[in-house]
Amino acid sequence: MKILVVGGGGREHAIVMKLAESPLVDKLYCAPGNGGISKYAECYDVSATDIDGMVALAKKLKVDMVAVAPDDPLVLGMVDAMRAEGFMTFGPTKAAAIIEGSKVFSKELMKKYKIPTAAYEVFTDSDSAIAYVKKQNKYPTVIKADGLALGKGVILAENEDDAVAAIHSMIDDKQFGESSSTIVIEEYLTGPEVSVLSFTDGKTVVPMISSMDHKRALDGDKGLNTGGMGTLSPNPYYTDEVAKECMNKIFLPTIDAMNKEGRTFEGCLYFGLMITPDGPKVIEYNCRFGDPETQVVLPMLESDLCEIFKAIYEHKLVDLKIRWKSGFCTCVVMASGGYPVKYEKGKQIGGLDDKGQVEGAIVYHAGTKFEDGKFLTSGGRVLGVTCTAYTLQAALDKSYDAVSKISFDKAHYRKDIGQRALKATPEDPLELEYKEDMENYIEENGVYLRQ
Repeated sequence: MKILVVGGGGREHAIVMKLAESPLVDKLYCAPGNGGISKYAECYDVSATDIDGMVALAKKLKVDMVAVAPDDPLVLGMVDAMRAEGFMTFGPTKAAAIIEGSKVFSKELMKKYKIPTAAYEVFTDSDSAIAYVKKQNKYPTVIKADGLALGKGVILAENEDDAVAAIHSMIDDKQFGESSSTIVIEEYLTGPEVSVLSFTDGKTVVPMISSMDHKRALDGDKGLNTGGMGTLSPNPYYTDEVAKECMNKIFLPTIDAMNKEGRTFEGCLYFGLMITPDGPKVIEYNCRFGDPETQVVLPMLESDLCEIFKAIYEHKLVDLKIRWKSGFCTCVVMASGGYPVKYEKGKQIGGLDDKGQVEGAIVYHAGTKFEDGKFLTSGGRVLGVTCTAYTLQAALDKSYDAVSKISFDKAHYRKDIGQRALKATPEDPLELEYKEDMENYIEENGVYLRQ
């Protein structure tokens, strides 16, 4: 098969590298791609949101499959356009992608179908919103832009002044454009956060291995929200008991709700969860693979990703047995100094080989370009340095060792990725699992696979 992957970040690099492992794949293309992706796929300078341009490219290349990865083109309807031209396409339609495209839609969906989430109210004018937060007088409080905002449209207000400033910046100053002309103000939930990506063809839902993101820019979960400064899988707070509760109260009810609304979801549905004292609740939905969660989930996938994409398109996901590697995977994001606000581009990156990799790790390129034989920075999040190991500590040690081999001017990364997870992780959890529950694993070529 010839496959076109739409997008140009670390998530797309992870998807491209996993598809490259498939015996079903002959040729990979990516648009717009980036410096690292260009070493594994033929890249074309077509914007991810240029629907007509992308359809024309797919026709020109005569591809057999198109995988639409980012949120913007999904919400704009790129999958619909590709399927109208007869292309096998991975990703939800425009009608289904609204689950991420509108926070108001997703909150009202959860309320209607009794899917556990935080209490909320919706506002379109700042006066009403400010009156509401003053009346509630509960802090922190969460203020969200209704539409897409590059993962940054959520402000955690610690007090009344922060809340009022956030409301004005979103509604009146249009901080996120029309995306913040409507806002959602919701209750602040407490507990460990868990990200669960899932494969679904609208009938069957198969959760992937869980992960833990680190959103804040600085150590100790301080600083501004980012698209993600690091992540790990599996998330130690996501126990088998929690997983069963999520399947029964959140995952299956969400798929059923979307079907009942005439918005059948096919593709990757991301569940952002909070494990509260009252049980798991939904913080947010994404209509696609998360970034950087994908960078620690796909390295753990033992099954063929192309085969999974094909089964979803053909509504045959129920026929697949999807398997996962044992152990842990960790990703440390190396960002440009000043991210997520202001940063410089064009810095030469040292320590990478000719494929953009470093020995002992998988380096996913998020914001890079390849020019005159050199890798240069071209974005806020530059690299996701990813390693797998038998234990969480060993995976973290490997990731940070690999980070130390890479350099570029004003590089910034968090030094505490995974520290909170370590507190919840026994010294050797998988060995304990093997002893107690060996039937959940299959051994193949010396590797234990989760069934």
